[in-house]
Amino acid sequence: MTRLLTYALVAAAALAIVFWIGLAYWVNKDARRRIRRPSLVLLATVVGLVPYVGPLVYLLFRPAETRADVRSRNAELEALEAQVANRRPTCPECSAPLEADFLVCPVCTTRLREPCARCDAPLEPLWQMCPYCATPIEEQLDLDTALTREVRPAPALDLVSDARRSSADV
Repeated sequence: MTRLLTYALVAAAALAIVFWIGLAYWVNKDARRRIRRPSLVLLATVVGLVPYVGPLVYLLFRPAETRADVRSRNAELEALEAQVANRRPTCPECSAPLEADFLVCPVCTTRLREPCARCDAPLEPLWQMCPYCATPIEEQLDLDTALTREVRPAPALDLVSDARRSSADV
């Protein structure tokens, strides 16, 4: 019985040692994937060699991303920035590519900008002055606003007094 117990303890100790070495190997392999500086990889491996507590400490302090993930994310960001930098304007109606100085879309004839009254340069809708010839932009008459200003409120009808008058007349 003691011999069986001795074999069981030796097997458990061997399993614990193999598991400990496996954790230390995993910490080293993971640190090489996540950390660029060799001295920090060595430090992480030494921390990982502390039985069972070291890998837990490493898990708390390891970088969140692998170096390959960081490279991939940076490449994606650079590609998106290049795409945005080279992006040409498009028509809001038909998405046809446009030049910056187009007044109308050549595909669907949507009016994009108004020309300056003096130099015919394309003007953005919010501009108050032409930046090319310094001509103030005349505000075009907005019929909705003009008609709203002209409408006068109707006189309040006194229905109760009208009803009394009509009943007194009867």
